[in-house]
Amino acid sequence: MHSKTSTQDASAKSLVSTERWPELRYEAWKDTQATLHLWTQIVGKIRLQLEPLVNHWWNVTLYVTPRGLTTSTMPYAGGRSFNIAFDFIDHVLTIHGCDGEKGGFALAPMSVAEFYRRVMAELDALQFPVKIYARPNEVPDAIPFAEDTVHASYDRAAVERFFQVLLQADRLCKIFRSRFVGKASPVHFFWGSFDLAETRFSGRTAPPHPGGFPNMPDSATREAYSHEEHSVGFWPGGFGLEPIFYAYAYPQPDGFERARIAPVQASWLEGLSEFALPYDAVRTSSDPDGAVLDFFQSTYDAAAGLAQWDRGALERAPA
Repeated sequence: MHSKTSTQDASAKSLVSTERWPELRYEAWKDTQATLHLWTQIVGKIRLQLEPLVNHWWNVTLYVTPRGLTTSTMPYAGGRSFNIAFDFIDHVLTIHGCDGEKGGFALAPMSVAEFYRRVMAELDALQFPVKIYARPNEVPDAIPFAEDTVHASYDRAAVERFFQVLLQADRLCKIFRSRFVGKASPVHFFWGSFDLAETRFSGRTAPPHPGGFPNMPDSATREAYSHEEHSVGFWPGGFGLEPIFYAYAYPQPDGFERARIAPVQASWLEGLSEFALPYDAVRTSSDPDGAVLDFFQSTYDAAAGLAQWDRGALERAPA
């Protein structure tokens, strides 16, 4: 009886974790999403503290792996280095050092305060102590990490569904990036806004961004948007919105919001000044890959055409 139950449990887990385009409803996992968002901010701020500045804050992001999200290798004093990774298959946080150090703990329902305490304790035990600005950015109600006992949810199945969507978004953003030979960002996960992004640049500087993001210095925003860009990616929803693939341009060229964008389910979000393609429309499409890539390409065509980018020097045919 025990063996049969274990087999059924393993089978159920496999079905959840390997569905390529799973259902992902914001309302169904918003508490877990809010908690995970803050957990990624803690880990991301460790990278921010250790890495030298790279343009547009590319030095602070996380990256999708076959198991979750990682900081990649971070430099440390004395010629040492380490990384931190979220494993969304076995549901553990892992820390690995260059001299064989290994630490971490299981991901389970716990408060942000407890997660913060445990991460810092693990780093201290491995002799990688780091001090961070221990307060969230880009969220309206920024409770200091050490005091946040409000956010404490962790739904494993929901996290697995989110992770599967990240894998697909990461794959398609990389395909889209390959069509461009100009300056382009890596495909990376911004823990401040909790979204996966890929950005192309025309090569021209942009006017100073007005800023105004909650708990975000305007100087940091101006660094992020210092050059003319077209950005695409995936955002898992919030503020009353369900998950979307998105695209925007900065500075926004005249007429961009009126451009004809594919597929037909895409629309302009006035409040966010960006185009959105509902994730659910992609998931239920007969060709999800084609829908997302058409969306990315048509928004780029509109932005680059209206802003008169030197497209002949910046683009190449898909391999």
